[in-house]
Amino acid sequence: MSNYNLNEVLKRRKAEAPQKNSNGDVKLDDLSRVKVLSPGRQVFKRFIRNRLAVFGSVMLILMFLFSFLGPLFYPYGQKQIFYKYEPRNVDYGMVKENTAYTGLDVSDGARIERSVNNKMNSIIKGMAGEDDYIMGEEQGYRVHRLAEDVYLASASEMEAVCELGESQVSVGTYSLVGKKLTFDGEAVEGLEAAAADAIAKNAKGGSFELDGVTYTYARGKAKSYAISATSDGLRYVGEALDAGFEAALNAAAEGGASGFEYDGAAYVLTGDEDSVTALRMTDPQPARVYSRLTVSTYEVGQEVSDEMLRQALLATAGDGAFEAEGQSWTLAAEEGGWVVRGADGAEFMELTPFSVRRYNGDDTMEYGLKKALTEKALEMAAADAREGVITYDLPMQTETGEYVTDEAGNVSCQETELKLTRSQTGEYVVNCEQVIYVINMFDAPSRQHPLGTDGDGFDVLARIMYGGRVSLMVGFVVVFLETFLGVIMGGLSGYYGGWVDMLIMRLVDIFYCLPYMPIMIIIGALMDALRMDTYIRLIVMMAALGIMGWASVARLVRGQILTLREQEFMVATEATGIRVRDRIFHHLVPNIMPQLIVQATMGMGGVILTESTLSFLGLGVKHPLATWGTIINSVSSASAMQHYAFIWIPVGLLICVTVIAFNFVGDGLRDAYDPKAKR
Repeated sequence: MSNYNLNEVLKRRKAEAPQKNSNGDVKLDDLSRVKVLSPGRQVFKRFIRNRLAVFGSVMLILMFLFSFLGPLFYPYGQKQIFYKYEPRNVDYGMVKENTAYTGLDVSDGARIERSVNNKMNSIIKGMAGEDDYIMGEEQGYRVHRLAEDVYLASASEMEAVCELGESQVSVGTYSLVGKKLTFDGEAVEGLEAAAADAIAKNAKGGSFELDGVTYTYARGKAKSYAISATSDGLRYVGEALDAGFEAALNAAAEGGASGFEYDGAAYVLTGDEDSVTALRMTDPQPARVYSRLTVSTYEVGQEVSDEMLRQALLATAGDGAFEAEGQSWTLAAEEGGWVVRGADGAEFMELTPFSVRRYNGDDTMEYGLKKALTEKALEMAAADAREGVITYDLPMQTETGEYVTDEAGNVSCQETELKLTRSQTGEYVVNCEQVIYVINMFDAPSRQHPLGTDGDGFDVLARIMYGGRVSLMVGFVVVFLETFLGVIMGGLSGYYGGWVDMLIMRLVDIFYCLPYMPIMIIIGALMDALRMDTYIRLIVMMAALGIMGWASVARLVRGQILTLREQEFMVATEATGIRVRDRIFHHLVPNIMPQLIVQATMGMGGVILTESTLSFLGLGVKHPLATWGTIINSVSSASAMQHYAFIWIPVGLLICVTVIAFNFVGDGLRDAYDPKAKR
């Protein structure tokens, strides 16, 4: 048992008891009395007596919980796109008549130059029913019509045959060193002397006549002159051909043809209307087959190689039999195209000028539907009709877009109406109702999406939560930057005074005079031009807002420091030798913290409102990063606001509540710190 002293217990209780005066009141130096008079507690008590300030604080707490903790428990993200199955009248397919001729290489040896290949479509269309067309550039080409819509282009080297019309023929070379004319062919009497005389008269070059023939001379290399004669008529380069060739040549030249055929050989004509050169194609080789026919297989999913298509096109000029992919095939002309059958007579594919595909370009339509659509398009073209309708059995779909099958696993079909509409380009667009997987845009509020979805298929509630994070973060960062810059500049200005005060205050005046919104518009346009990343845009916007708003804080701090710097405690800091930096930031600034807190709190709502306005105008944060301003911007048109009020009304209310809450808290802090101002 421990010792127990009653006297000691009574003394201890007396010492712990409140000290009272003769009237029974607590003395001023009592500890409980000191606690009651604590400035911080007094500010807090005054603040909580303000019901609006308490309401604003509660709303801000709820807003922060909603924005920063809400996304942790909400199952959807701000960039998560939602889809749904929906029956819609969609562009199911397209029917068009091919008008362009495309080519396939026939052999590896002969090639068509790229420039000629690019013009081949126009060349074939310009043949206008002719079976052959001959032309040449660096090499000769012969385009031969194999069948309807099928043409074979052959390429060959060329050799000069003759020249027709005025032409320059090289005669020889006159050398000044030996004063001698070296002839290329037969010598011409008197030409050497005539050339020497003409050169002596005009050494730069010119012409002269001899025996009715005009000769020209031009300075060459090593003190020599090239002598050529101007001839008119037909001149053969090699062996002369018969009169039939000359007649064909004259007819082609007079008709402006690019070439002609004679005695089984192809000739290319080059030059102009005054002089034409005939070149013979020495060894034409098939190079490329051109056609506007497309492949339509009888079974969906069958693939046709380029080799098979090439052999089928070449077979249109023969008996229709060809070999491809190790099998024998036959080609037969039928109405509207060609049909390819296998060795067993089974139909494999059809070559037709009509291309029938799904609207996305896939070749997944069955042959019967292709045929029905083609016939309807031809019927509409004959009647010059713009719209037409057919019915066809298409696969039946469930509400989720899946195909319905029977007990045997076969896809069930139902009669479906397909509408053909002819466009201005001559194509026929096929529309019908299908269950498709689409983005769930502007979906009304539901159990899955409490506030619906927006135009991009994003969940609106998730976007509001994440948008609140950005908007609140922007408010705090901008106010912190404004306060940081304002305290530094205002503290220096108020403490030092003189030219420092003059310089900083003129800088403040400049920032007050800057046009705020035009500058933000310019910054937004610059960020658009530079295609900045979304998060970099956010940083730049916060920096711009903070730099544009520090002037008011600096002026407030300067005014307060001008009042405080002459107080006794500042004289004491000078007397004790405290550094200037510590005097400002350890003694002056803490004494103006209440005013700074009030200024920052009341300015926070304005910053959030400014950020929302800039984002709404497209000058701030860009899609898909969510802010309250970008969410409202997604329904910025009058009709969208009318029909999709469930998107912008909640966001607008949150902006209003947040701004008002910050203002209530700011007013409450101001009254709590300075109750005399309220009275």
